[in-house]
Amino acid sequence: MPRATSIYLCSACGHESARWEGRCAGCGEWNTLLEERRAPAPRDGGRSSRHRRAVAVKPVVLADVEAIDEARLSTGIGELDAVLGGGLVPGSLVLIGGAPGIGKSTLTTMALANLLAAGGRALYVSAEESAAQVRLRAGRLSVGAALEIPVVAETDLHAVLATLEQERPEVCVIDSVQTLHSAELSSAAGSVAQVREVADQLMRVAKALRIVVVLVGHVTKEGSLAGPRVLEHLVDCVLQFEGERERTYRTLRATKNRFGSTNEAGVFEMRDDGLVEVLDASARFVAEATRAPGSAVLCAMEGSRPMLVEVQALVSHSELVPPRRVVAGLDRNRVSLVLAVLGRHAGIGLGAADVFVNVVGGVRVEEPGADLAVALAVASAAKRVALTAGRGREMPIGCFGELGLTGELRTVAHAERRMAEAARFGLGLVIEPAGHRTLRSALEGAIGGGRSTKLAA
Repeated sequence: MPRATSIYLCSACGHESARWEGRCAGCGEWNTLLEERRAPAPRDGGRSSRHRRAVAVKPVVLADVEAIDEARLSTGIGELDAVLGGGLVPGSLVLIGGAPGIGKSTLTTMALANLLAAGGRALYVSAEESAAQVRLRAGRLSVGAALEIPVVAETDLHAVLATLEQERPEVCVIDSVQTLHSAELSSAAGSVAQVREVADQLMRVAKALRIVVVLVGHVTKEGSLAGPRVLEHLVDCVLQFEGERERTYRTLRATKNRFGSTNEAGVFEMRDDGLVEVLDASARFVAEATRAPGSAVLCAMEGSRPMLVEVQALVSHSELVPPRRVVAGLDRNRVSLVLAVLGRHAGIGLGAADVFVNVVGGVRVEEPGADLAVALAVASAAKRVALTAGRGREMPIGCFGELGLTGELRTVAHAERRMAEAARFGLGLVIEPAGHRTLRSALEGAIGGGRSTKLAA
């Protein structure tokens, strides 16, 4: 009888190796190879299936393919529907990831409750919590139909598949995909082989029965989705739920969407009775702006939506060598680039000072258009001059723009929409690349009273 053999799979990319190695040859990551037991090969070596004659398939011209405009299922949550591209597509797989306690289970429970209230069929499969724990969370939500959601507390994959075939729900939430396991594999739940097998089997059932399967996934300490990379390639949509548990605001972004755009983002606020959509996040952030030295209002873009957020900076004398650089809500390397350009092309040297930069409200900004806001906030903190405008200098100054290494300001996308959002909240001045070609000119316009772009009333 053939003996089972061991192989080593990379938990990051799924690369297979016959022996353990410290570094994966597929993706270059260190200490990611995990041992897996592989079933013995058939006695004939698979020659019968390998030598079977294949049947050729005739290609079809795309112009002759009939376009299908299938109705989507609304979740009843406008921000979630917008990120999905208009709702859930029947037969699709959606993967949602985020840090523990960020609100993934709350969001999916609210979506199922809204679907049930609209007359749909739903199923919640809890592989991490008992039915009693799910009931406690649902009881805290403000959605009326939350306690009507059918729930199954099960970790066996084949039991879940049998339940799907029997119940035939329109939407099923699997919480989480890393805790389901197949008895056909000897590896533990959450391993590369188990996650890949679970996702593949769920995909087959979802496509065959036209069920929307929402997979809740764990994340690593770096914030990326845990498990093999093939999991993200297998699903139709990947949603990332971001934010800090200590803060109330949450951001939902689509990093992959086969049925819509990846330029959409939704903003939520966590309350005691669940998640609440933030339809006008700019109003809250502008109202809370401090208008003190070190504060700048950034005209950012969250997907296709303009949003005003406050960027704060603090500059203080350092007793350490090298001085500290603490960044929250922005790319730390990008902030280091901005500090270097400030010292070289604006004459604001910060080599002996600690610099702290933060985006207020727990929002994370990843676009290069935030460079100018960081530069103005740091310069304002260093010069101890507030970035305000108006007769009584009561209104904050808005800004956006990418910063080049030679000190120039580069244009960014959707400048008109950013300006319109700033005008809607009455910002007196907006420092932007169309009115200022260099960083030094932008600093003069914001701090030195130079030429700035005035907004129409």
